[in-house]
Amino acid sequence: MRRYLRLVVLCLACGFCSLLYAFSQLAVSLEEGAGGGGGKPQAAAASWLGGGGRGAARGAGSAGQAAHPGRSDRYSLKPQPVERVHLAVVACGERLEETVTMLKSALIFSIKPLQFHIFAEDQLHDSFKVILDSWSFLQTFNYSLYPITFPSENAAEWKKLFKPCASQRLFLPLILKEVDSLLYVDTDILFLRPVDDIWSLLKQFNSTQIAAMAPEHEEPRIGWYNRFARHPYYGRTGVNSGVMLMNMTRMRRKYFKNDMTTVRLRWGDILMPLLKKYKLNITWGDQDLLNIIFFHNPESLFVFPCQWNYRPDHCIYGSNCQEAEEEGIFILHGNRGVYHDDKQPAFRAIYEALRNCSFEDDNIHSLLKPLELELQKTVHTYCGKIYKIFIKQLTKSIQDRYDRPPKER
Repeated sequence: MRRYLRLVVLCLACGFCSLLYAFSQLAVSLEEGAGGGGGKPQAAAASWLGGGGRGAARGAGSAGQAAHPGRSDRYSLKPQPVERVHLAVVACGERLEETVTMLKSALIFSIKPLQFHIFAEDQLHDSFKVILDSWSFLQTFNYSLYPITFPSENAAEWKKLFKPCASQRLFLPLILKEVDSLLYVDTDILFLRPVDDIWSLLKQFNSTQIAAMAPEHEEPRIGWYNRFARHPYYGRTGVNSGVMLMNMTRMRRKYFKNDMTTVRLRWGDILMPLLKKYKLNITWGDQDLLNIIFFHNPESLFVFPCQWNYRPDHCIYGSNCQEAEEEGIFILHGNRGVYHDDKQPAFRAIYEALRNCSFEDDNIHSLLKPLELELQKTVHTYCGKIYKIFIKQLTKSIQDRYDRPPKER
């Protein structure tokens, strides 16, 4: 009898365990059907954009990475889309030529096709179209032109912040809603190696990082933020936003810690309160606001070395970017207007060489010797004394891209 009782109890226990397992599987399937992944829902579109808004892309290309990156398409018979590098710039005033030179430098060395997102004042659109359409023979890029777009109730305040239109970059995650990742650069940027290389840093982000920038200074003794800032800033010397790599999907989803409320705020909700609180204390406009955000959310920032955003500050008082000394400059940032005056002739020499360069292979290859001769004339300046770091990576990029036979590129 006891043997039968034990058998009955064992059967009941097995049945109970099976029932529990069935309920757990049902719960999992319901969770996945509701959105899955356990992540927070994507941020809603800003009200000022409406159904795509004034900033909707005109003829935009690829919308970034796949919507389901974990799904295998190994057995799909459909051709897989080629990944495009998404590059954004904001141009206002007299920045047309500078912007075009930046775009040219990106095209000269890039391997993957590029998608340009160009935000510009209306009077510049026709000029951009004429120039970019004349490059269509390259077949390596698409472009979309957008008007300058700010929240209507605060448009004037945002537009006059720091420089005209500079703060447009803050709203890119809200405007380019279909773009997963984006490289934003200022107009005074020059690429001395393929854009693909900085794009690949996205794969180095950990699970909490949403954006990447370089430090504002390497040497605290000449740092601006640590000596003069009247607001919080990231790290020891702050960060510079002239080159900013963004995982915008993560930016739209994240809830940010802040010093205005105990409630965490999304990207679209944090910008205006920050401006209202700090507008009397910030000097560098939108860059200061980014420093404040990442001060409170340091785990969200990936910091890349100074050779990815090399500025006059790295050499005008003596060389202080060790990575550039070792490997050369990857991305040149000619802030302080150095492309257009004689204060830092080494920077201007690089700009003039790329501005005057055409897309023919022979023309690109032949720019090195005249450029080195021009740089040798700049050795009376601190930056000129280390002119070889200005062409070290440029030389390598040209050799890698143009010295090999066409079929091997």
